[in-house]
Amino acid sequence: MTQPATESALSVEQNGINTVPDAEHKGQPRELFWPWFAANISVLGIAYGAYLLNFKVSFWQAVIVGVLGILVSFFLCGLVALSGKRGHAPTMTLSRAAFGVNGNRLPSLISWLLTVGWETVLCSLAVLATSTVFKELGWSDGNATKIIAMIVVAALIVGGGVIGFDFVMKLQQWITIITGVLTIVYVILVVDQIHWSTVSAIPAGGAPQVIGGAIFMATGFGLGWVNAAGDYSRYLPSSASNKGVVGWTTLGGALGPVILLIIGLLLVGSSQDLGQAINNDPIGALASVLPNWFLLIFLVVAILGLIGGAVLDIYSSGLALMSVGVKVPRPVAAGIDGTIMILGTIYFVFIADNFFFPFQGFLITLGVPISAWCGVFLADLLLRHKGYASRELFDPNGRYGNVNWISVGLVVVGTAVGWGLVTNTYAGWLGCRATSWARSAARRATGPAPTWVSSRLC
Repeated sequence: MTQPATESALSVEQNGINTVPDAEHKGQPRELFWPWFAANISVLGIAYGAYLLNFKVSFWQAVIVGVLGILVSFFLCGLVALSGKRGHAPTMTLSRAAFGVNGNRLPSLISWLLTVGWETVLCSLAVLATSTVFKELGWSDGNATKIIAMIVVAALIVGGGVIGFDFVMKLQQWITIITGVLTIVYVILVVDQIHWSTVSAIPAGGAPQVIGGAIFMATGFGLGWVNAAGDYSRYLPSSASNKGVVGWTTLGGALGPVILLIIGLLLVGSSQDLGQAINNDPIGALASVLPNWFLLIFLVVAILGLIGGAVLDIYSSGLALMSVGVKVPRPVAAGIDGTIMILGTIYFVFIADNFFFPFQGFLITLGVPISAWCGVFLADLLLRHKGYASRELFDPNGRYGNVNWISVGLVVVGTAVGWGLVTNTYAGWLGCRATSWARSAARRATGPAPTWVSSRLC
């Protein structure tokens, strides 16, 4: 079913956490490619080559674990996206079937904190990227530049969140096309800096390094999006292909990161100096290998890639805020999150000196319970042979109940175990509290940790 001619991408969406009425079902699974590609095409994906090689693995080991980690994690997003097509409601509404109507407030709160937190990080990074590139060009990179950049970036992000689904899908389509083409140009400009003899000489790592790298890649990409994956498939008609929903979501999310990772591995494997520079400042390092005439274009690529991720975050964060229990219309919820994002960006860019990395550590910490939630949610989805009872998703006395203590308990236990096995240089409160083998394996696997991580880590 196609969208009614009277509507446009600029029409403000009125649907919130409710089930989308049958008359509004539209689209085809292949349209899911656009939002997921745009949200994950950031040139900062190249920096993952440096981060993965920090695990002391060889080029081919890094390619294998990187590609597998990306594909598997986005395949999980594809499975979660099936719930949206099946239930025609946001992910955190459908999660009530597994956790109970009010028991689901806990994962909804965690999801909201993650999405509003990451949109703040991405907006801040877009502003700082502008300053960095202007500095490389020898132009003014002071507060005036940052203020203008923040206004432009925030307007696109908040505007997308407030207007809603159709605008987000159209914006992501344009971001996909623009960033896809310009990223290809970037690759062409830096390919002469790849030295295969140096790359192929990188020694192989052991099993702990390989396992650590695989987990790092999975949590760095698809697992950071699972709590929002059903939000963009919920308008699809029930007749839409299940394989298409899973396939296009997986392809859209994984294609860009796979290509960028391999390019990053080749570049960083060719130059240890570049790898160290990326660890400290990826935007500056990636800009330093370019001719001056391409720097402004590079800025466009970097900013649009960050906006692509932030737009999905703010749209889903508004839905999550409503799922927590805040009774406001969806555009208002997105506006609330946008206000928090702007205030957070002002703090990170103009005030804070050393809070940015601990804040990312906080978000990474919250990725553990979201991963536990994903396991429970997918188990419920795969065991559910029929669709969701739409009305009872909002009735604590219905078939889904008020609180499913088993599901809540599994997330709590899974979180405790997960936090006990995590070593996180940005979250000092997470020491590795597992066995001595796990502690030594973590130390062997991670090697020197990057001092600047900008992408979506969980």
